[in-house]
Amino acid sequence: MTAQRYKCIVQYDGTSYVGYQVQPNGNSVQTEIEKALKKMSNGQIIPIQASGRTDSGVHALGQVIHFDYPAAIKPDHLLRALNSLLPDDILIKSVEHAAEDFHSRYHALGKKYIYRVDLDRFPNPFKRLYTTHHPYRFNMENLEQAIKKLEGEHDFTSFCSTKTDKTDLVRTVYEASVRKDEVNNELVFTFRGNGFLYNMIRIFVGTLLQIADGLKKVEEIDRLLEVKDRRKAGPTAPSQGLYLVEVYYDEEKLRNG
Repeated sequence: MTAQRYKCIVQYDGTSYVGYQVQPNGNSVQTEIEKALKKMSNGQIIPIQASGRTDSGVHALGQVIHFDYPAAIKPDHLLRALNSLLPDDILIKSVEHAAEDFHSRYHALGKKYIYRVDLDRFPNPFKRLYTTHHPYRFNMENLEQAIKKLEGEHDFTSFCSTKTDKTDLVRTVYEASVRKDEVNNELVFTFRGNGFLYNMIRIFVGTLLQIADGLKKVEEIDRLLEVKDRRKAGPTAPSQGLYLVEVYYDEEKLRNG
């Protein structure tokens, strides 16, 4: 029987994992999903492919994976079976048939992330694994002006970890925005683009918070885009505030949100 390719949207709490991808130093989201598929297929190893990796502590609301299952099974049955076997911190949100040549990574045109910052005076014990704590006074107007400078096509060398294996560091950011969530007393950053470099969003946030706090000027973003030097940018914000929200396979939706 010909294997059927499936596309899944996956949500996970990244707290307990070394990241999405299989690693030798601990448990991963990929390992748990492949373990569930192996149980479903009577011990057959079914490798999965994702739109990209996420680091330890990073969460996902809309990670996309695909795999080839060795038997014909209705998407809803597959959805229920997988969720019955996965730990409580991983959820398969949806399952659908995919074209035999669909690839979750190579066909992805871009992604959207959010980053949450807790503004409470003291760290909230219920938020500590899902936000970064930043209890300082900040200038919202300066923050809004600075973040808009990140939109467009730029060489983002200053905002990329030196550990990257990429040589082309030019990316296009279609949306870079921030809003104050008054109900939860949080800042919520949103970034949508055709690709993000290693630690790029976390370095964005670390730098932008310095600007909001008055440690750097709004114009610092212009200088950082010009000098292309990671050492000049702000710190890498902690991983637990970052969420992969959506992976785009449609150009218009990517550009317009």
